Amino acid sequence: MGDLAGGGMATLPPVEHRFYPARMTSLDPDRLRFAQIAGAAARHAQAWLTAEQEAAAVAELAQAAAGRADLLAECAGTALGFGEGGQDAARYRQIAELCIAAGADRSLIGRWIAVGRERAAVARARPHAGPRATE
Repeated sequence: MGDLAGGGMATLPPVEHRFYPARMTSLDPDRLRFAQIAGAAARHAQAWLTAEQEAAAVAELAQAAAGRADLLAECAGTALGFGEGGQDAARYRQIAELCIAAGADRSLIGRWIAVGRERAAVARARPHAGPRATE
């Protein structure tokens, strides 16, 4: 098994390839960059941001995106679609606004809103996986 820190390529045990989709276990740079963007946006989204906090959030997102306006648009759109009508809709809107302020390509957001809506529908359709009720 390789060492990522040492510049080598990490390989996953065969069992992980069987249980996880390839895109979840791949080291695709776009997916890694998207994860950085989404994580930073979610971390900074809160009820109230001062102008200084917002500027820091936008700067971090712009740095994480490294010029990838398409990935900022993906994060903004999926957040808007996923959060539509939900209890956390304001938080998801703020995530989108931060991504837009960081330079998201506005022309791509609509397409990702549809993807976010689909993901929300799938999430709502899944039964709760918590402990079973005892009779």
